[in-house]
Amino acid sequence: MKDRKLIRVREVMKTRFDMVNGMATVAEALQQMHHVETKSLIVDKRDENDEYGMVMLSDISRLVLALDRAPARVNIYEIMSKPVISIDPEMDIRYCARLFERFGISRAPVVENRKVIGIVSHTDMVLRGLARQD
Repeated sequence: MKDRKLIRVREVMKTRFDMVNGMATVAEALQQMHHVETKSLIVDKRDENDEYGMVMLSDISRLVLALDRAPARVNIYEIMSKPVISIDPEMDIRYCARLFERFGISRAPVVENRKVIGIVSHTDMVLRGLARQD
């Protein structure tokens, strides 16, 4: 059996991500997006006892655009997923991939000390992790 190098989520995650307030409208959230490669928005906690949420651009397409709803009249909290599964930065990417498969998700926030420090996706794990493993 071939020895594999352990690659942790921390090594492959994106550290640039967009975070929005759940009370923001979809229009405001889209204007606040800073990163061109963003496919999801992390919804910030309301307070320290709250949990993070997430909105995918596909959610906006499905729940706002396709239903012909006005982005300025739909709040993020109406279409977000919350709570979301979060990933520990020290997790092996193989276990992260298994977790994604088990729960049918494609990306998740990486949380350390109850703060989001990044976001990880299948793409990150394959292109930044698996591809450099060999």
